[in-house]
Amino acid sequence: MALQLNSPVFADGESIPDRYGYTEANVNPPLEIDGVPGETVSLALVMDDPDAVEPAGKVWGHWVVWNIDPETEQIPEDWDAAGAHEGTTDYGEPGYGGPNPPDREHIYRFRLFALDSDLALDPGAEKETLEAEIEGHVLDQATLTGTYAP
Repeated sequence: MALQLNSPVFADGESIPDRYGYTEANVNPPLEIDGVPGETVSLALVMDDPDAVEPAGKVWGHWVVWNIDPETEQIPEDWDAAGAHEGTTDYGEPGYGGPNPPDREHIYRFRLFALDSDLALDPGAEKETLEAEIEGHVLDQATLTGTYAP
C-alpha cells in the first residue's frame, strides 16, 4: 500500500472549511495517515500554496513539520506537534499558518514525506530548508490538496 494522506473534513481537491483559514480559527485541519513504509524512520509534512507565486513571488509556506513519529496515524485538529518539530511559516511565525489567499481561490497542498532518517534541522527552519534536507531520503510521499477562497 502506498503512503496516503487524507482529511475527515475535506476530500482531495475540495474546499478546506473556513475555520482553518489564517483569519478564522487558524488551526490545522485533522489529517489521517496510512500506508507508511515499514522502513520509515520519520515523517515530514509541508503545507504550501503554489498559487501564491503570482501575488507573493514564491510558493508560500504555511506549515512545516519534521521528525513526526512514523507510527502516527492521525494528526488532530489544532495539533501541538508533540514529539515533532515545527518550522517557521512565510508569515514569519512558528507552527501552522492557515490559508489566506489575497486575490482569488488558491490550491493548498499538504505533502507528507516518509523518510529514511530523522532530520537535524534548527528549530524554526523554513520550507525551503526542509525540502533541501529531505533530498535523497524520501521513501514515499503523498499529497492532499484543498482549495480556499478569500
